Amino acid sequence: MPKQTKLWAAALALALTGPVLADEPAADDVVATVNGTDITLGQMIALRDALPAQYLSMDDKTLFDGILEQLIQQTALSQEVPEPLSKRDSLTLDNQRLAYLANEALNDIADAAVTDEALQALYDEKYGQVDPGTEYHAAHILVATEEEAKAIREELDAGADFAALAVEKSTGPSGPNGGDLGWFGLGMMVAPFENAVVALEPGALSEPVQTQFGWHVIKLMETRAAAVPTLEEKRDELAGELQQQAVEAQVTALTEAAEITRNIEGMDPAILKNTALIDN
Repeated sequence: MPKQTKLWAAALALALTGPVLADEPAADDVVATVNGTDITLGQMIALRDALPAQYLSMDDKTLFDGILEQLIQQTALSQEVPEPLSKRDSLTLDNQRLAYLANEALNDIADAAVTDEALQALYDEKYGQVDPGTEYHAAHILVATEEEAKAIREELDAGADFAALAVEKSTGPSGPNGGDLGWFGLGMMVAPFENAVVALEPGALSEPVQTQFGWHVIKLMETRAAAVPTLEEKRDELAGELQQQAVEAQVTALTEAAEITRNIEGMDPAILKNTALIDN
């Protein structure tokens, strides 16, 4: 190969390789120094990860600058606390570290408890053999006295339109809607009202019923079998229950298995009020 050709080939190879890339960012990379104290990229990432969700909607540049500025300010302020730390400060930091580590352990336990298999098993246990019961669609006319309720029942028996009468005379918030209460299940209405509804056949009217809200004349429109909630509808509730069970079981198991010595015999519980013990 001629000398000129070799030179061009070498130049082309160098061009294809491009510039040497800098090392990938690392958690230990120093992003700022305050009076000799380093602040690292890892600290910034950890702080961002702990922020409430509303802050994470900020754009990356704003959040980056804000987090760095916060760490710079905190570092500068922390340097104002004289060394060695007071007993109060040292104990408070110990407690904060203990709480953080314990919370991390609880999070791991809770996360591990929620699996598709566990969710399905708990769903089957709670809802697999459950009779969903009956839902009721009813309307009512609410008035202040029994006499008014009886008079309304007489008008209805004489052929008055229930919805029109509710709009005209009901004092309840459903009055403008013809007294329609929509669909509801057992336990959603006060007992006297619910008992009267359950006793009715669809299309029938109740006798005046008294509750703490006044006197009601009720019309049962229709009934239907309540739907069993799906696993997806109950997923969050079931996951929370699984997590609570797992956490309680693991905390109990760990404390029962631990070698624990309590040296509090004869100690007055009021001693916790004596802050002078940690201020000296």
